[in-house]
Amino acid sequence: MKVELPKSVQEILEKFEKAGYEIYIVGGAVRDIFMGRFTNDWDFTTNATPDEILKVIPGGLYNNQFGTVFTDNPDDPARPHEITTFRKEEGYTDARHPDKITWGKSLDEDLARRDFTINSLALDKNLKVVDLYKGQEDIERKLIRAVGDPNERFSEDALRMMRAVRIASELGFSIEDKTFEAIRKNALLINKIAKERVKEEFFKILSSPNPYDGVVLFRKSGLMQEILPEMEKCFGVEQKSPGRHHIYDVGDHLLMSLKNCKSPDPVTRFATLIHDIGKPQTYKKLESGVITFYNHEMVSTKIAENIADRLRFSNKERDKFIKLVRWHQFTVDEHQTDSAIRRILHNVGLENMDDMLSLRVADRLGGGARETSWRLEEFKKRLIEVQKQPFSVRDLKIDGNDVMKELNLKPGPEVGKILNDLFNKVVEKKIENDRESLLKALRKN
Repeated sequence: MKVELPKSVQEILEKFEKAGYEIYIVGGAVRDIFMGRFTNDWDFTTNATPDEILKVIPGGLYNNQFGTVFTDNPDDPARPHEITTFRKEEGYTDARHPDKITWGKSLDEDLARRDFTINSLALDKNLKVVDLYKGQEDIERKLIRAVGDPNERFSEDALRMMRAVRIASELGFSIEDKTFEAIRKNALLINKIAKERVKEEFFKILSSPNPYDGVVLFRKSGLMQEILPEMEKCFGVEQKSPGRHHIYDVGDHLLMSLKNCKSPDPVTRFATLIHDIGKPQTYKKLESGVITFYNHEMVSTKIAENIADRLRFSNKERDKFIKLVRWHQFTVDEHQTDSAIRRILHNVGLENMDDMLSLRVADRLGGGARETSWRLEEFKKRLIEVQKQPFSVRDLKIDGNDVMKELNLKPGPEVGKILNDLFNKVVEKKIENDRESLLKALRKN
């Protein structure tokens, strides 16, 4: 195995060896090395205590109970190197953090507490690998398997269940049968985890190269029922009926929409996944056999608000998420007026329009269509043209000062009325929105 370690990593290994301590590279960095993947996220474990680590690395930062010292990473300042003392852990009352931590005496003790075999590999200064749990073999098999008893690993830290699904989604791996069954058995424990952490892991699943596969795994694991019970209710709700284009039930349609979403943004992918989540509550089958979901977007919006609050979205994430769900039903018609398209832009937000179009295309393809409609392609062209027009009086190329100067007016309602009249003429394409044209129109008044 040929590996060239960054200079800062080599220096850490050499300093600890010179000081007489054991030290190893551990965690995801080692896994990525064996997979031939680039990494800038370097973690170390050592038999030196935090106080001893700080003597070897005087500029390190230590302010936590887990024995981790943080030191600068010149290759990626946002990801400091982490050097952690060998440790043993006992008791996990909150299913997330150990009740008691004691410093370990050997690398073997430290590796025994790791989550998955592919993350339990260690490398020393000479790049000799320590592999106690067949991690290399599992990397070759593209398999995620818990270290030791998976039930114990998940009861120690329930977030590891989400992490298993996330890593599988990121790497295109599968989860070993016993490990997966343990997730199903312990899924209820995820409710003990802070919702911010759950959201963070779910966003990583959605941001991965395989979000569809990740969410399918998320559902099969039983975690969806605990975290997004509203989504689980969508499966089995039929949509196929006379005159309708859908070929999937609501749940599978939402999964297929996610699969076809081209936006890399996790909020957009999440909105795509749940955009029709209100359909089960609005389902109605007419005597003709036609199935309707009137006002489902309104119910979906309310559910989206609840999900955003429950998972502790930021205000910015929440606003975008809700807008995408609320307005995804906008009409696409070649006969639409510019004013109608402007209303859509106003409702969705210009900054969200590309992502809304990604959702809309995914919605269509996820319903069984083979391609995007010509109407949608024409709509995209109209969007570009409409954006060249002003959206409000403030977008005019002249302002109140120009009006007062040209017409010798004092500040007052008359100035605003004149500007509004000019704005309406620009919208009606009677005047171009350029300074000379507007001033010329003013002089004619």
